[in-house]
Amino acid sequence: MRHFLATTASRWLGILHAGRSLGPLVIRLVFGYFWLETGIGKVQNLDGFTQRFIGWGIPHPAFNAALSAWTELVGGLLLMLGLFTRLVSIPMIINMLVALALVVSSRLMGLDDYVEADEVLYITIFFWLLIAGPGKFSLDTLVARWLNIQTRD
Repeated sequence: MRHFLATTASRWLGILHAGRSLGPLVIRLVFGYFWLETGIGKVQNLDGFTQRFIGWGIPHPAFNAALSAWTELVGGLLLMLGLFTRLVSIPMIINMLVALALVVSSRLMGLDDYVEADEVLYITIFFWLLIAGPGKFSLDTLVARWLNIQTRD
């Protein structure tokens, strides 16, 4: 029985390992599309988004609203393409840290509330992309190969 379990587990783990490059691709496509879509909505209604920044008391609301909206739009597009993935994760993390600190934190009472906040989840995913990279199926990988840069994928 032990041998059967070990053999079966090894087969399944081998199958999952063979498809390991699909994980980063799926995360980048879905997560990137989410940010592209939210960014487009904010850019198309920049006046309304600026008014929200004014209501939240964010300094230089017109500039910061535009910066945030365009960061989401361009960041989402680059994530989907897998281009500059690690680099673009940094401003996306900063964008979410600002949202968490200046907008969301006033509604959070304890550790459970912080852990359940969407922004913390987004920061975690961006952090993973920053550390793990875009995966094999990305423009970053193609550029690295073209430049003869060693990757660990």
